[in-house]
Amino acid sequence: MSKIEVDKVDPQSGTALEIGTSGDTVTVPSGVGLTLTNATLLLPTTINTDKIDPKSGTALEIGTSGDTITVPTGAGLTVTDEVKTNKISPATGVAFALGDSGDTFTVPSGATIANLGTATGFGAANTPAFEYYLSATQTIANATWTKITIDTEVFDTDSAFASNKFTVPAGEGGKYFFNLACQFAQDDRQSRIIGLYKNGARVKNLFRNHGVADTALCASGSATLDLSATDYIEAYCYQNSADPLDISGAADLTYFSGFKITT
Repeated sequence: MSKIEVDKVDPQSGTALEIGTSGDTVTVPSGVGLTLTNATLLLPTTINTDKIDPKSGTALEIGTSGDTITVPTGAGLTVTDEVKTNKISPATGVAFALGDSGDTFTVPSGATIANLGTATGFGAANTPAFEYYLSATQTIANATWTKITIDTEVFDTDSAFASNKFTVPAGEGGKYFFNLACQFAQDDRQSRIIGLYKNGARVKNLFRNHGVADTALCASGSATLDLSATDYIEAYCYQNSADPLDISGAADLTYFSGFKITT
């Protein structure tokens, strides 16, 4: 018999109906619809289809509690609208990649990203950043603005500090925060000043005070500067005690640091 036409097939006994046996292929031809009036379709092996729609309404559930839904290696799962889930874990190993090069992920207004672990490569890094210090005593001439020979590295993320100055790398223009400290030897005559020079001209005085009689004077201050690529910043000091005056060289006495402010 090649064809049978019927409006209904019921199981001979019980409530289970089996169509075909092991090795058989049951085909629903193109243009023919298969409608399920019950809630569940149990398939022992594989179903090939281009689309699955919910039986009613707009919600489709795949699997039940305890089930594992697997997308095998080499297969792709494409979602063109929205995915809601409580957890995403890597299929293998411990690394999970989100998106591809050029993709943009937006956190909408009112939503929050809560990090309970370690964030690596996430968010702003505030670089370029550096810190250097004066390693040996330097003598400052009277009544002369003198560049401090900051010469010993603590850190320098972009290797942007050289020849006692910080130079903004290509593509790194923006606002920068700088901090300068300088310890003058004891002398109670006249003023001590420290400042920043931009491209060879003084732009900020960070500290000004008169000498003290019984102890060395530690001068310190900070400033924010708006800089462009190739701009360079240097640390200077001034004293007018009438004689040359030393500044102390040590990592915790005379030092210069800075970093890019990322927003």
